Amino acid sequence: MTDFKLNRRAFLKTAAAGAAGAGALGLPTMASAAGLTIGIVYVGPRDDFGWNQAHAEAAKVLKGVPDVTVVEEENVPETVAVAKSMESMINLDDAKMIFATSFGYYKPFVLDLAGKYGDVQFRHAAPLWTDEDPKNAGSYFGYLDQAHYVDGVAAGLSTTSNRLGFVAAKPIGTVLRNINSFLLGAKKVNPDAEVQVIFTGEWSLPVREAEATNALVNANCDVITCHVDSPKVVIETAEARGVKTCGHNASQAPLAPKGFITGAEYKWSTIYTQYAADLAAGKTLPNFIGAGFDKDFVQNTPYGAGASAEAIAAADAARAEVKAGKPIFTGPILKQDGSVLVGAGASLDNYDPMLDRTDFLIEGVIGSIT
Repeated sequence: MTDFKLNRRAFLKTAAAGAAGAGALGLPTMASAAGLTIGIVYVGPRDDFGWNQAHAEAAKVLKGVPDVTVVEEENVPETVAVAKSMESMINLDDAKMIFATSFGYYKPFVLDLAGKYGDVQFRHAAPLWTDEDPKNAGSYFGYLDQAHYVDGVAAGLSTTSNRLGFVAAKPIGTVLRNINSFLLGAKKVNPDAEVQVIFTGEWSLPVREAEATNALVNANCDVITCHVDSPKVVIETAEARGVKTCGHNASQAPLAPKGFITGAEYKWSTIYTQYAADLAAGKTLPNFIGAGFDKDFVQNTPYGAGASAEAIAAADAARAEVKAGKPIFTGPILKQDGSVLVGAGASLDNYDPMLDRTDFLIEGVIGSIT
């Protein structure tokens, strides 16, 4: 038997014509007659142990909501291809909401389609929406630096060299904030801890990620974490080198049965089910929602074999503190250039808008953003 997988982008024109013909004959079309259909588009595979898998796991939860139908497409590049995918979900599946889950989908593709389809809600997984954008578009976001801070606490009590490694994709605000928070967590329990970072330059470069991980281990980093789309290569490489790891985006625990400590995960299911309930109830959707532990938007991966009892207890306590609103950025904190970020006795709220504009690394991070 031949295994035939139909590409919905290639199918768009033919199926749209067929659906129109069926409607003219009074026959059922592909669109759902009742309930809410939501489309989700991924830039990579749904089983990547990272960014895409985190959204796909949320989609599974969403599929369990009564009267909600979920249509998905994976491996959709950040080109006109995503516009075709989203448009086919609208025209063929009668999707009334689209989750565009990759950074490069927003401009111009989400914005263009939001202008074209005013009765469809578009939401994008990054805080990019502005007041000038269409009102049926918007952004959602989980502040994962809170979970990275907790990872840092566990890592700070798991290192013997006091040097932690961080493989990062690009020096943009979200990534830099995660690096800084990871260091602050480590220093909370281990003042001698420092973080060495290597930027790969792209969200998915497996060869470069392996090289960076090996370089960090060679530099005496004995706990490795990361911010790349799929941490799979980083975690597996570190495990093979006999060092411990903290994860990112989704659970990588199965990849490191000896050295995995914990990880920082988005909990997109909270956001997706909230959107679905509000849309089904006819409520006006906010153009931006974002939160951390306090709204159950982020979580930490269950502890692995690399986590000691001391690390677990300290990480659990730190998570409870952040969830209750205790600031992560408590002074004195200096930037790498020696300037004051937070003075002694002062602190920044965990949702301070300034942190959204992070364009610096703090003292204690080894590595440059230039």
